[in-house]
Amino acid sequence: MSALASLSSVQAFVPEPVPIVVTRHAEESALLCGQRFFMVRAGHVKLHHMRRLDDRLAAHLDGLSVAGEAGSRAADEALANLGPGEVFTSFALALDNRDDRRIAHLLALAEAVADVREALAFAVGWVSAQSLRGIVGNLLASPQALQRSIGIAACDFHRVDPGDMLAVAMTDPSVLLRAQALQAAGECGRSDLLASCVGALDDEDMACRFWAARSAVLLGERQKLIPVLLDAVRVPGGHYRTPALSLLLKLVGSTRAAPLLRSLIAEPQGMRDAIRAVGVVGDTHAVPWLIAQMADPMLARLAGEAFTTITGIDLAWNNLEIKPMQGAEAADADDPEAVDVAMDEDEGLPWPDPVGLLSWWDANASRYPAAGERSFMGAVPSWSHCLRVLRGGCQRQRAAAATYLCLLRPGTQLFPTAAPAWRQERWLTRVPEE
Repeated sequence: MSALASLSSVQAFVPEPVPIVVTRHAEESALLCGQRFFMVRAGHVKLHHMRRLDDRLAAHLDGLSVAGEAGSRAADEALANLGPGEVFTSFALALDNRDDRRIAHLLALAEAVADVREALAFAVGWVSAQSLRGIVGNLLASPQALQRSIGIAACDFHRVDPGDMLAVAMTDPSVLLRAQALQAAGECGRSDLLASCVGALDDEDMACRFWAARSAVLLGERQKLIPVLLDAVRVPGGHYRTPALSLLLKLVGSTRAAPLLRSLIAEPQGMRDAIRAVGVVGDTHAVPWLIAQMADPMLARLAGEAFTTITGIDLAWNNLEIKPMQGAEAADADDPEAVDVAMDEDEGLPWPDPVGLLSWWDANASRYPAAGERSFMGAVPSWSHCLRVLRGGCQRQRAAAATYLCLLRPGTQLFPTAAPAWRQERWLTRVPEE
């Protein structure tokens, strides 16, 4: 039998894609992507949880890819919802298939609809470097600022230096491109761009000022950026308030942090920020105060997470949790009368046992750094300790550990805790132990 005849006989046994199955792959991919956006920033999710979700997401994307054009059409049809998950699925599939027409369509869509841009950036971070070969170069060379920003995001996600164009992008007229470039400068460890980041601290745009300050911190600057971070913190409900507060408090000790903590507690809606802040400062002197906040159902789980951030103690593992308290029910996403159906940021966190924790703390406080010192997950931040947290902690703890590694060694590439889990596992084997 000839090779051509043999191929034909094999093709005869390849079943046609089943439309309902292909549609299910598209729906599940979008749903899992939406869950992943939450899990990446969740307080209870570890890397192995991410791996399970990522494997499921990859399997559904593979199903769409195997279906060929039918898979691409199903992804296109799902775009009618215009949700982040649908956009991610369609763009990731188009990148893997090197489908120039669909790539161009989705990039044009992102130009018109700002809400889908994060999904496009995640898609270029999800697919393999091989799938991006040639595509990222075209994005970086594009006359469109959005496309250049997505190209920079792709490099950042894959821990690849974008090269000389990064410095040019940091001064571009486009706020979107400037912000992305300023963010990447610190995350890529570009110490040669520290002066440019410091120079951008007076940018007219808040996003650019924040990313300039953050990158300057990661690259070794300390004092000049504190006023910029304080400005972001002083905007109640501002988009950059929480990350600016977290970064600022990693730089200052408990004595300098005290006035800011008092001001947060005095704000009508500032108690949650104050609890987060106490967890970042890591002063064991504040642990009894944290335990006292656990009596409030609206604050209990967040206070428990802050307690863990300081002590490193897993509340569930150590039998220091209780049944859910009354009075903190989240909005029902299926209730049409609900005003706010956003995912509860405390979702999945254990409910702490205040009585048990107080007793536990009385018996174990002497094991921890003295009052006034910073305790992060049970120890003063060091390279080896933060690396252990990066490997075994929950996502918010892992993100903090990645930042501490950069603070300990300015110019270190920021470990991307949002990258696909299998890629993170590979990279973790390459991080130097000391």
